[in-house]
Amino acid sequence: MDRRSVIKQAGLAGVLAAGAAPAIVQAQANIRWRLTSAFPKALDTIYGAAEVFSRHVKELSGGKFEISVHAAGEIVPTPGLVDAVQNGTVEMGHTAPYYYFGKDETFALGCAIPFGLNSRQMTAWQYEGNGLKLMREFYKNYNIISFPMGNTGAQMGGWFRKEIKGVNDLKGLKFRVGGFAGKVIERLGGVPQNIPGGEIYTALEKGTIDAAEWVGPYDDLKLGFYKVAKNYHYPGWWEGGPQLDLFINTKAYDTLTPEYKAIIENAAAYAHTDMQAKYDARNPNALKQLVGSGAKLVAFPKDVMEASFKESMALYSEISAKNPNWKKVYDDYAKFRADSNVWFRFTEARFDSFMQAQKL
Repeated sequence: MDRRSVIKQAGLAGVLAAGAAPAIVQAQANIRWRLTSAFPKALDTIYGAAEVFSRHVKELSGGKFEISVHAAGEIVPTPGLVDAVQNGTVEMGHTAPYYYFGKDETFALGCAIPFGLNSRQMTAWQYEGNGLKLMREFYKNYNIISFPMGNTGAQMGGWFRKEIKGVNDLKGLKFRVGGFAGKVIERLGGVPQNIPGGEIYTALEKGTIDAAEWVGPYDDLKLGFYKVAKNYHYPGWWEGGPQLDLFINTKAYDTLTPEYKAIIENAAAYAHTDMQAKYDARNPNALKQLVGSGAKLVAFPKDVMEASFKESMALYSEISAKNPNWKKVYDDYAKFRADSNVWFRFTEARFDSFMQAQKL
């Protein structure tokens, strides 16, 4: 059996366990690549996924394939990440694809859209549905190949200086919101603001913005938003399961041996699971700390949820009518969402609602 067959049939973890890896990696050239992250180092979970990935690539390659990880702004700022990978300025980038919907709305479908898939559904669509295939076809336009690499799980709705009691309270609201949600907020009369994570606190403190969302309790506690806005609304209906992606320059990727490509795939899959595991483990205690510090948990009113849903669906229809890239991917995405929600309705949702009502 040749080395490629070993990798393909046993999987990389099995190869390492069987002791076959040294013979494989010894035959590979030493490689040094750079990865630019869209996040600051202070956010150890979302930024840390890239470091987890890099560490596993090094370990699986016996130290022959090393990837240096650079925080947002060290090489390029977050908005320039796609261009940097596309042009070969760096070989890799780790980001939330919806940051780049200004280039094409289809980017958002690789991450999260309002009232979209939850994290498990997103992973299922990517790996077992047509998601990864369709998104890779789209990313070819940017000289990029993608790998799922992280998910935060459903997010919180953000920090508001004044409580949102109805849909009319959104009118004129200056709201820092990431990704595609701004389009829906705008349709509801809000004024979306696109501000990098490291600048949100100051803008909220000074009153430059009225509200801001980031991810959830663990990151929000680190960023200190509860000190300047006490109303912590939920849920983040625009981010039910936002996926992070590893973007790789296609030409650089094509130079890799099959063994190194297998290492990247395995390391990215590990980091993908690791990120959400960390958020799910760390968010509960962080939420307790936030409430203990005076944060007020407030559910979005029903009329806000219903109006947001209605405007989201109308927006998707409008985009489908003018953007063939979006329509091709969204049609498949929407069908998968509908089928998956039928299943979750009878299992996950019912089980979760019962368990969360119990006093354990």
